[in-house]
Amino acid sequence: MKDNETNTLEYYNSHSQSFTNTTLDVGFTDIQDSFLKYLEPGSLILDFGCGSGRDSRYFLSKGYQVEATDGSEEMVKIATETTGIPVKQMLFNELNECEKYDGVFACASILHVPSAELPEILERIKQALKPEGVFYVSFKYGTFEGYRNGRYFTDMNEERFSVLMQFVGGYTVLEQRITSDVRPGRGEEKWLNVFLRKSR
Repeated sequence: MKDNETNTLEYYNSHSQSFTNTTLDVGFTDIQDSFLKYLEPGSLILDFGCGSGRDSRYFLSKGYQVEATDGSEEMVKIATETTGIPVKQMLFNELNECEKYDGVFACASILHVPSAELPEILERIKQALKPEGVFYVSFKYGTFEGYRNGRYFTDMNEERFSVLMQFVGGYTVLEQRITSDVRPGRGEEKWLNVFLRKSR
């Protein structure tokens, strides 16, 4: 395991409860519903880096099938309790499914992957998606890359994401949206949200 991965996972293991307290019950239905509108009812979703399990819990409440993973042992425990489903502890580069999921939801998760490694992760996600499957991903908005608040971050703006897509074929961008952070007192922080479809 690389240093940036180890340090970031250690952060979430040691701050799992405070992170849950600030994320679990915030209103996020705008993005969640925007993702679901691209899926058929009852579709199978992978919540990839699920954190506290907030999004998985919502998708399950809407009748979708959900598998959830996270790299942090402590976050996995919390997400399992939140969702009532077994959450798998797994690193991003351990995803190795083939055309299994109708949708992959990666909310504020793969932003912890160094930019040089993102193409491989996006390829793994694409492989795991069924043809025309839908992928949601979000990054903090900007061009910074490195350590911030004890974790490794790769920020993205439209230009950086466009460059990333040049390295990864097989996706169509459905929509991009810049939003404000939904956590209390964090509204000045901006996020790049991207919805993509896997090409046939």
